[in-house]
Amino acid sequence: MAVTPGHTGNSVVTGGRSFPTRVVPPIELPASVSQLARDAAAQLGWHGVVLPEVRMLGRRVCVVARLRTDTHAERIAMGVGPVTDRATVATWTWPEFAPTAPAPAAEIVGVLSVARHWRTAMASAVPFSRYGDAAVVLPTSAVLSRDYLDNCLPRARSYGVAVVTADEDARVDLDVDVRRERILLPEDAVSRWVNEQVYEQLLASYDLPVA
Repeated sequence: MAVTPGHTGNSVVTGGRSFPTRVVPPIELPASVSQLARDAAAQLGWHGVVLPEVRMLGRRVCVVARLRTDTHAERIAMGVGPVTDRATVATWTWPEFAPTAPAPAAEIVGVLSVARHWRTAMASAVPFSRYGDAAVVLPTSAVLSRDYLDNCLPRARSYGVAVVTADEDARVDLDVDVRRERILLPEDAVSRWVNEQVYEQLLASYDLPVA
């Protein structure tokens, strides 16, 4: 593995002598992702089922959602359960198919990204903030830096992403609330596909019948 000249592992070579460098311990989450997501949703006032962390759109997120029971009943009657094939769902937005496409059966309350660093969390949350509420959950130690103040906070406010912190005892606190006056994208092929993914998760969570 290539190394920067003058650096060997955890030491620095200066004038032929090797001196150990200071090792900074990595920031760790004070609790499990699922617990932090549940506590953050409660702090944000998001009422719904906090689904397990999954990978969607290449990002790891926890979705808070509610089942639209009337729509679910209609889809069972039609024999149309969750459709997770992205190419198929994309056709539902075509003008010739839109009138007959099944209605969204999930109501997405918000999307949470739990991470050790704000850059990772923000990269995961921002794509979903274009369609609705999104938030990041960070260890308190990760927000006590100039980098967070100078770079994370302006981005959070710009994209309307909430920031929830969790201290070493896993107690959560709201640092930045969701900005409500931002412009959201209308429903499209991406949001419909995400809704179907969440619909499938909700049915597994509720243990309800699938058409």
